[in-house]
Amino acid sequence: MRDSTRAVQSVLVLGGSSELGVAIAGRLAAPRQAAVVLAGRDPERLAGAARQVKAAGAGRVETMAFDATAYDTHEAVVGRATSLVGDLDVVVLAFGLLGAHVALDRGAVNGEPSAVEVAATNYVGVVSAGLAAVHRLREQGHGTLVVLSSVAGVRVRAANFVYGSSKAGADGFAQGLRDALAGTGADVLIVRPGWVHGRMTEGMPPAPMATTPEAVADGVAAALAAGRSTVWVPGALGPAFALLRHLPRGLWRRLPG
Repeated sequence: MRDSTRAVQSVLVLGGSSELGVAIAGRLAAPRQAAVVLAGRDPERLAGAARQVKAAGAGRVETMAFDATAYDTHEAVVGRATSLVGDLDVVVLAFGLLGAHVALDRGAVNGEPSAVEVAATNYVGVVSAGLAAVHRLREQGHGTLVVLSSVAGVRVRAANFVYGSSKAGADGFAQGLRDALAGTGADVLIVRPGWVHGRMTEGMPPAPMATTPEAVADGVAAALAAGRSTVWVPGALGPAFALLRHLPRGLWRRLPG
């Protein structure tokens, strides 16, 4: 198993036009001018993302179509990426939906995704794409699946309970998957960022200990190099949630959203 970002020669990002996906791909690719495949739904955004990742130091960047909820296509997407760049050293699940929290229990409002769409993308999509990816990594005998979880899934809050519960499910899936892969050479890294500045959170007041895509990318690179199973970004969120997850529910419910 490869234990350093210096050894990364190929990266597949599912959700390749996302800011987190672009930042992580650029950070991992730069040391060895690695080959990167960015997979997503919007060709125009993918083209812009490819330019960013190439400028960050990637040696080669390919783009391809990917839809997190087109579950029956996920094996083929991973297979096509492999045909383009060979063995996959790192596969990043960087897709996700946030939604309008207040409206989620009433369905889609003002163009925002419905509760079911959020759950289908953030949880079922992660399960489907994650299993497709690790099937390949296990066949190779090496490689790491990077799952972007969230502190919102550590203890779900009323203000974003559908998003939080979808991330809780994805986090639990990733934990179990990592244990199931023990001894195969394939591994899983769980990434738990806090509130991230970017398109998804534009116009929202930042939460305490907010972070950036670049900081998340640095955290992922450091965790891969150290062979860690979990990384919190910023790191102080880990100890904070070790306490917050045990806060009495009455107090938890009254914390500002």
